[in-house]
Amino acid sequence: MTRPRIAILGRFAEGTTVTRSRGVVTARALADAVWAAGGDPLTFLPVEDSDWNERMAGIDGILMPGGGDLDPSHYASEVTTDEIYGVDAVQDAVDFSLVKWAIDNAIPLLAVCRGCQVVNVALGGTLIQHMEDDHRHKVHSVKITEAKSLGLTEDHVESSCYHHQAIDQLGRGLEVVATSGEGVIEAIKIPSKAWAFGVQWHPEDNFASNSQQLAIFERFVSEAASFSSQRQR
Repeated sequence: MTRPRIAILGRFAEGTTVTRSRGVVTARALADAVWAAGGDPLTFLPVEDSDWNERMAGIDGILMPGGGDLDPSHYASEVTTDEIYGVDAVQDAVDFSLVKWAIDNAIPLLAVCRGCQVVNVALGGTLIQHMEDDHRHKVHSVKITEAKSLGLTEDHVESSCYHHQAIDQLGRGLEVVATSGEGVIEAIKIPSKAWAFGVQWHPEDNFASNSQQLAIFERFVSEAASFSSQRQR
């Protein structure tokens, strides 16, 4: 059976251990998780004014990965912290464009960490620019209210986080489906005719040792496979 093709929007990197200069990267753990779940991960170069109908032809699911911070000008009147990092105008513009296209075209969508925040801002929401007690290098229990929809069999999962920002005001049509003990929004259901969810944590960090984290990717890839089958009819 052909593996569903999963588009992962690449992230700009100032340097990597295997390039002489700047790079376009996908976290290996993220690609490995998609492959382990039965999908074929493909990295796409962020290009402004892309024709997504053309570029996403043959793609069965879209994964918006983690990365640096969004420019606060997209959701706030001013910058309130010097903790903002990794801002890139092209990355922001392309992220917003692809997220909106995926929702409008009912493509299965999984948004991780920054990706989850991008969805929220794209739909008119705001972010906490810097959490007083950030979630960098934090593994904690997350309470899930739509476990089955995410492919989970448990309503509490141990999740690996790396973020210093969080959703503040919720974007249009989004539903909160998971929170941490401190009340931080940890997952959202995205308004789409397709399966579409965002998680604030990094399920790729421990998918190999935590079946619940792998299950999220398996559900996503399963939805992508169904989308592929429907498209071919």
